[in-house]
Amino acid sequence: MLYLVVVSRGSSHVIRGTIMSDETEKGRTIQLFLTDGTPSGLTIATLHGWTGSVMVAHNSTLPDLLNRDEATRTGVYVLYGPDPDDDIKNRAYIGEAEAINERLPHSAKNHAFWELAAVVTTSDESLTKGHVRYLEALLIQRAHAAKRVVLSNAQKPETMKRKLPEADRANMSAFFANVSLVLPVVGIDLFRPRATIPEKDEVSASPEFSIQNKAGIEATMVEAQGEYVIKKDSTAMLDTGFRSRSYSQLKRSLIEKGQLTKEDNFYRFTEDTPFTSPSAAASVVLDQKANGQTKWKIKGTKTTYADWQAQKSNAVG
Repeated sequence: MLYLVVVSRGSSHVIRGTIMSDETEKGRTIQLFLTDGTPSGLTIATLHGWTGSVMVAHNSTLPDLLNRDEATRTGVYVLYGPDPDDDIKNRAYIGEAEAINERLPHSAKNHAFWELAAVVTTSDESLTKGHVRYLEALLIQRAHAAKRVVLSNAQKPETMKRKLPEADRANMSAFFANVSLVLPVVGIDLFRPRATIPEKDEVSASPEFSIQNKAGIEATMVEAQGEYVIKKDSTAMLDTGFRSRSYSQLKRSLIEKGQLTKEDNFYRFTEDTPFTSPSAAASVVLDQKANGQTKWKIKGTKTTYADWQAQKSNAVG
């Protein structure tokens, strides 16, 4: 749940948002400062009680970022944008510097894919070269593990080889937790783990949904961690000549990665596969543009995904 309060201050705006979990005491307050009063300008994101800050710029506003005092400090940075070699995934480059404004322009020039640049520093200038080298290695390590983006970093440094006192390592782990919370809010999703289907002994709020058709296709989907996961061994239609820029590319990408393999008269999912929407999942399964809200039905019933969502909303009301 996200509550926003917008406060106007001249030509700039401050947006305060409280991110709430199911348990109120786990809520966190994020402040977004729009330096020129527009959402397309330079944005500075901070967490209540955290000395760190995240500055985010688009291509056109990178000079504004580099001209700020914060850019002269020690920190880490992320370049983020669509992967030119993959129509579905995004690409990222992670770096560190003692003076961000000296190194970031070179990285931006060498990695032309980027559309967003994020710089992480602190207001009290407490980050040292040792801290940011460790933090850079941690960010690269977690981004590789999450598998949400393609990394342009040629090397994969290990945190244990970047010597740092035990107390400082603990501080950087906590610092990373805040960075990983803020970055998705400003449009950079690197570290969120891939959605997984809960184990049988775990409580899941989502029932199993299925799609079946006369061609013998049978797929099962579960909503998990905000994504829509088609279960391993589900089947999907072969290519029918359907052409959709997004869904066709998505299906082709899954085939190239071996997540969909051809068997006789259908494709089979070789692993649990997350999608960003029920319609994307249904379109890949049926090889046609499909409304996942109505195509997916609770197994053994005629209750659609849309019906189930409505029932949940009514229950809350």
